[in-house]
Amino acid sequence: MTEIDSPHISHPRVMVLKVMAKKPGAPPFRIVEIDGEVVGEATAITDVLETAAAYGIVIHDLDDPDVVRWVGGDKFTWQLR
Repeated sequence: MTEIDSPHISHPRVMVLKVMAKKPGAPPFRIVEIDGEVVGEATAITDVLETAAAYGIVIHDLDDPDVVRWVGGDKFTWQLR
């Protein structure tokens, strides 16, 4: 069985990818994907919530893996390591 077919892997509509920086001195950000499509950059939790809302997704629980998946850190990770 592949990861895609596994009944134990959730497929949330919102994915927030690892922290990145465009260039030294620029503020770090995380890419936001909705339904597998890159839709923007977030520099804080509020950006994630606003972007999701713009696509009709209301996030009540940022820790619910069925709603949002945090890749490369959790909802509090906004700085490069």
